[in-house]
Amino acid sequence: MRAVAAATASLGVAGALWLWAGTAAAPAAPGPPPGQEATPCGPDEAQGAAASPDLYCMALIPTARVPGAAGTVELRRPPGPFSMAVTPDGRLLYDAVISTDLPPPSTLGPYDRYVVWASTQVLSPIERLGEVPANGRTAVGRVGFNKFLILITAEAEAAAGGGSGPGGEPAGPYVLRAQSPSSRMQPADFLEFALGASRIDPDVPLPGDTVGAAHAGHGMSPDDPWSDVPMPDGVMMLPSLMQLRPAVEAWRPGDGWEGEIVDARPRELVELRDGDSLALDAVYVRRRIGGRELLGYGFNGQIPGPLLWVPEDATVTIDFTNRIDWPTAIHWHGLRLDNRFDGVPGVTQDPVAPGETFRYTVHFPDPGLYWYHPHHREDVQQDLGLAGNLMVRSEDPDYYGPVHREEIVMLDDLLLGEHGIVPYGLERATHALMGRFGNTMLVNGEPDYALEARRGEVIRFYFTNVSNTRTFNLSFDGAPMKLVGADVGNFEREEWVESMIIAPAERYIMHVRFPESGEYRLLNGVQGIDHVGGSFFPEQDTLGVVRVGSEPVTRDLSQAFATLRENARARDEISPYRPLFDRPIERTLELDMTTRGLPLVVERLMQVDSAYFHPIEWSGTMPMMNLMSTPGNVSWTLREPATGLENEAIRWTFRVGDVVKLRIRSRRETLHQMQHPIHIHGQRFLVLAANGVKNENLAWKDTALVPVGGSLDILLELSNPGRWMLHCHIAEHLEAGMKMVFTVEP
Repeated sequence: MRAVAAATASLGVAGALWLWAGTAAAPAAPGPPPGQEATPCGPDEAQGAAASPDLYCMALIPTARVPGAAGTVELRRPPGPFSMAVTPDGRLLYDAVISTDLPPPSTLGPYDRYVVWASTQVLSPIERLGEVPANGRTAVGRVGFNKFLILITAEAEAAAGGGSGPGGEPAGPYVLRAQSPSSRMQPADFLEFALGASRIDPDVPLPGDTVGAAHAGHGMSPDDPWSDVPMPDGVMMLPSLMQLRPAVEAWRPGDGWEGEIVDARPRELVELRDGDSLALDAVYVRRRIGGRELLGYGFNGQIPGPLLWVPEDATVTIDFTNRIDWPTAIHWHGLRLDNRFDGVPGVTQDPVAPGETFRYTVHFPDPGLYWYHPHHREDVQQDLGLAGNLMVRSEDPDYYGPVHREEIVMLDDLLLGEHGIVPYGLERATHALMGRFGNTMLVNGEPDYALEARRGEVIRFYFTNVSNTRTFNLSFDGAPMKLVGADVGNFEREEWVESMIIAPAERYIMHVRFPESGEYRLLNGVQGIDHVGGSFFPEQDTLGVVRVGSEPVTRDLSQAFATLRENARARDEISPYRPLFDRPIERTLELDMTTRGLPLVVERLMQVDSAYFHPIEWSGTMPMMNLMSTPGNVSWTLREPATGLENEAIRWTFRVGDVVKLRIRSRRETLHQMQHPIHIHGQRFLVLAANGVKNENLAWKDTALVPVGGSLDILLELSNPGRWMLHCHIAEHLEAGMKMVFTVEP
């Protein structure tokens, strides 16, 4: 509370009003010294294109003490393996870089330095970040609050680091201050009457004014097929939103099914050698989740599908038969295989009709973790169980460091209501705005994942995210985690992480050591957003548990685990491309969306919500607004700024051997924006930078997450001839148009 009193005394009542004011547009700050990276606050438009100034730059506003002062705060992504840096509980981390234009501190009194502080909106707690010169650009420290303030004070040497707190508290006068872009998120309760009055159908009674009533029945008839959508606990729902329904026919698994339904089995390991063949069928299955019987699909009756275990450079034959009610195909995600067998209906093959068979010849040129899934209405088919992993083993026995054993973990979620699976759209997808977030977390198809381990055991986990939409932030209750590999191979160097951000279709390989006996929960820790309330709230899901017994392992790997190995193969494969890292951006894609015919209540709320977009939307907290969005009223767009062409109208042609530096940029200026996991078929790429911050530890990828308002700079290797897709791997965004096809000529 001493910090609050000091701030109030320094600013006064009038000076404190900025705490609740909107964030001003940031003035141009001095550019970075030669050789430094792009800044979202810089005057150079090419530099600023790497990240939106509106989301990643804060204007420092002067107090009356220094009316001519100015400055900016750059919110930079801390270096690391993921597109954003996040704490285990889901708070985003930023490295603050301060640019200032101030008079010498001695002109303000007995002061000899300027000190930067970070705090919450209520000025408690307050953390000392560092010191800045009167004029210049300085990296000062890391900020991890959801909504925060940056404060600069003039201090004397004796007080600069003193005070009763661990980093001291402000003692001198405040000279500059700014509030985070997230502070623009404000409660929308002042719209309650206006939005509540904007009814979709005035003849349909609303459920009253209480949130509880709105949650109870949505104000609709019990036979309404869409009334089963679960509401997030503790999040305000406007009555008018509860009336929203998609303009499509509701479809649940089992509708019109003809044929045998088998009981789903856990996946089986299938070891294949070069030249082997396998029969793979998509069939109807029933399974039990949480005591309820659910219908779905499974490859060979298994959820997940069979785990295919193959040696590097092998080629196998897969005879696929479609025994379900949808046309379908199999995409072999991440593999650089023959284009004819990529499994994309309308691009590489016709869809496999119910009852028909297609033969795939699949080649495995690169070691790593891959997966297979449908590429036709995958918002339904993949969500209901059609997904399986591919393990491609390296010929090098030292490709990975030593572990006691390996575990293959497939992450998913499923949207369940009171009566089972919440319906899908029959004619086209629902949930086109934010994607179909599930409310039941699944690991390897089950909600109660459990693993027994010995004390000190080191386990290699292979993670794949097969959910339609959800980006996970995983940790093991504090157990040390070492990141080893990604989609198409290992990182150049192993790296310690506190948590792992994994978007749909991404894969990561992690070594985890369990040093003590007891239970270690596999946690998904994120920060949800109450869009109507304008606030963050913590969400923590326990996906499973590792039970560690008191008996120690017989082979101690603690020293090997503590060593961060370099991967010679990854380094040698990447090395020839290093001279290309600093070349100019050659092609750019923008990620955008448009709407048409949305209900007035939705447009109004989206306009309020667009004051701030969080870099990662972790969970679905606007379920009815999301449900009613379809490709009929929402279009997600890949746009080439150089030509203005969009989605499948874009025409890119390359030749085998080309290497292209591509920037994929998320547009801030839209009614709604989300993170997008972008997948490129049939090739591999390196993520050189995220939001303009260079990556110093690389791995080959096929899918990478573009944060909201940010960008990825990738080096795309064109090694595989054919017609290939590039698309967002949020299934509903793909269904809403976010895809293109490019050609690689021999």
